[in-house]
Amino acid sequence: MDRAVRRPRHHVLMRRAVRWGAAVAVLVASVVVWRIVPASGTLSVRGDQLTIETVRSAPFLDYLPVRASVAPLHVTYVGAVQGGEVSEVVARDGALVARDDILARLTNPQLQLDVTSREAQIASQLGAVSAQRLALQQTRTGEESQLGEARYNLLKARRELEIHEQLHAQGFESDANLQSYRDEAEYDAARVARLDAARGQDLAVAARQSDEIDREAQRLRSNLEVVEDSLNALVLRAPVAGRLTNFDLQPGQSLKAGDRIGQIDSEGQYRLDADIDEFYLGRVSVGQRADAEMGDAKVAMTVARVHPQVTNGQFRAELTFDGAMPAGLRRGESVDVRITLGETHPALVLPNGAWLEAGGGSAAFVVTPDGHGADRAAITSGRRNPEQVEITGGLHAGDRVVVSSYNSYKNFNHLSIH
Repeated sequence: MDRAVRRPRHHVLMRRAVRWGAAVAVLVASVVVWRIVPASGTLSVRGDQLTIETVRSAPFLDYLPVRASVAPLHVTYVGAVQGGEVSEVVARDGALVARDDILARLTNPQLQLDVTSREAQIASQLGAVSAQRLALQQTRTGEESQLGEARYNLLKARRELEIHEQLHAQGFESDANLQSYRDEAEYDAARVARLDAARGQDLAVAARQSDEIDREAQRLRSNLEVVEDSLNALVLRAPVAGRLTNFDLQPGQSLKAGDRIGQIDSEGQYRLDADIDEFYLGRVSVGQRADAEMGDAKVAMTVARVHPQVTNGQFRAELTFDGAMPAGLRRGESVDVRITLGETHPALVLPNGAWLEAGGGSAAFVVTPDGHGADRAAITSGRRNPEQVEITGGLHAGDRVVVSSYNSYKNFNHLSIH
């Protein structure tokens, strides 16, 4: 007869322990795997590898520090107007020169021949113009002589007529004889009137011709001056006073018309030239204030000119001194300058640092409240200075943000901090 076999109690407890232990082990393993293996798009980083700062409200100092160099306030370039060969170098590079000082002399035999030929042509043309003026004057003189003679004849005819009219009244002169004297006087009067009218018309024409002759003579004289100046241009002179630089002419050197041979810098008058990152091209403008650090003093300056051309990621701004220039400035000397871009005002700010390089200030990793992670968030940033960046959207005061470099995190949206 069968009977139920009862298992020992410790076997039952052991089986239950194994069953529940396996379940607990699976759960523990799952938790461990979840903590150790990050989710997709998550990077596990050590906390000591991160720099974390808090978003705070603080005065934003809107300025731009730049490194500028001393440059002449005015630069005048010196060029060769005519080509030729350098026959003599009078001045030396770096010398102080006065206006019209001779710098060098050139020779150009072909130009000299051309000038001589051109001068002869112009002289011939001037002679022809003089002949025209002489002929015009002779014509005018002849007309005046004819008119004067006609008036004299009229005067005599009228006197003769008066005498014979008196004789006619006394009965000593016949009517026919008197009429002949009247006809003579009328003829002379008509001749004077014709000559006088013709003279008025001729004078108007002669005046126009005289003006044309004068203009032609003036044009020829101007051409002659230009021709003569072309020879004078073989003597290179200083157009202004100052210090001659970049002047390295050598005897025997050939120059073409328009070649630059040097420059004259204003002596004792300087400005500062600053090459600035193109990021600030829209923010730097003429009239902005600036401070230059020279020794232990700060010198007030003003942005006088902004060159919009960008070269190698930079544009140039010129700054001038508001007052007297400091003594001892030298061309090419470097000076630290702080350009004020705007007024100081409260703003949400974060430190300016490497975290801006990857995203340009459009995203940031915001630390979670428990401090064990950081999530990428879209933000908007505004003005910057070397210490601060203005946060205009996406963050609030008190948020903690990773401000170390994002180069290793640019493909991730979450950071697991341990």
